[in-house]
Amino acid sequence: MAYAIIRTGGKQYRAESGKTIRIPSLPGEAGSKVTFSDVILGSDGDKTHVGVPTLKGASVAAEIVKHGRDKKIVVFKMKRRKNYAKKQGHRQGFTEVRIGDITIG
Repeated sequence: MAYAIIRTGGKQYRAESGKTIRIPSLPGEAGSKVTFSDVILGSDGDKTHVGVPTLKGASVAAEIVKHGRDKKIVVFKMKRRKNYAKKQGHRQGFTEVRIGDITIG
């Protein structure tokens, strides 16, 4: 089973061919292609290649499936005995991508 560890949006994700993953928002419309060239680790099933810090010539091709926003999280700040309480909500944007070809240079 071929897979790769890619870095995007300040985080690392395991990308396997045919799977969909949710990553932080990317520009582009649904159906457009995107390529991740920041590949940290790659495996072709038999051998594992580790980059220092990235693999040269390695890339992961993907297709944008949809854009959306995650579940709401509640941010509540309070200082006791100071009459201070603040409640905020936040919904992080995401892009769902379907992984296609994995090229391990």
